[in-house]
Amino acid sequence: MKTQDMNRDWIATARTLNQALPYLQRYADATVVIKLGGHAMGSDEAMAEFARDVTLMRQVGVNPVIVHGGGPMINAMLDRLQIKSEFINGKRVTDAATMEVVEMVLSGLVNARIVQAISEQGGRAVGVSGKDSGLIICDQTNPDLGLVGTPSQVNPKLLQDLVEKGIIPVIAPLGMGRNGETFNINGDTAAGAIAAALRADRLLLLTDVAGVKNAEGQVVTELTAAQIREMTDSGVIAGGMIPKTETALDALEGGARAVVILDGRAPNACLLELFTEHGAGSIIRAK
Repeated sequence: MKTQDMNRDWIATARTLNQALPYLQRYADATVVIKLGGHAMGSDEAMAEFARDVTLMRQVGVNPVIVHGGGPMINAMLDRLQIKSEFINGKRVTDAATMEVVEMVLSGLVNARIVQAISEQGGRAVGVSGKDSGLIICDQTNPDLGLVGTPSQVNPKLLQDLVEKGIIPVIAPLGMGRNGETFNINGDTAAGAIAAALRADRLLLLTDVAGVKNAEGQVVTELTAAQIREMTDSGVIAGGMIPKTETALDALEGGARAVVILDGRAPNACLLELFTEHGAGSIIRAK
């Protein structure tokens, strides 16, 4: 690379840092819950980039809290162990044998991988599950689905203690039943419940799409809860986007300040959303 080109790159980097200052100040000591799934978990390179981003966020004073999924890894392990699954309306029935695999994969393989990736980037992270210290108490979602739970109570003291010590919590979406059962929770649902309990400044839902699209197929960058409901009623929001927008509305109603649905495939998606003027994806506010 020529010296002139190198100087141009350095100047561009310095300008980017300079322009980020108001946003760094804006999010100082803010709690940001991030639902990690999809592409960001699909390769070691993507995981390392995500870990570097959240480590940077913590370094500049943001308090990231990570909730992860793990569906593809669970499916792969069930296939490897030759455990067959039943489905009702596209949802897996989670019996006791399946639940053992779910807990092993989420609390073990996936959670440990994320914690290690953050540690390798110089961050401090601790893996927990929703069962730890009564973090997430669940009710059974539907008896026909078995051990699938819906959060009814979130006790955020454990997370608050970790954050105060400068540690990034990494949460497996499991919960405890009122009779001691272990429940599997949808990752987005768990993230929304945690964001509400922490009254998070932002809930970032990393997906494999660019954001919420209008009838013309264009990403809408800013939305209110009322607009989300209108777009859902009219069929503009459909399919897999409905659970994500429902999670967003529940989190807002519970106390989160704003929710962003953004493309986790985009490089440095979280940093773009928090520290640049244009942001990334679709931000949803109560009003």
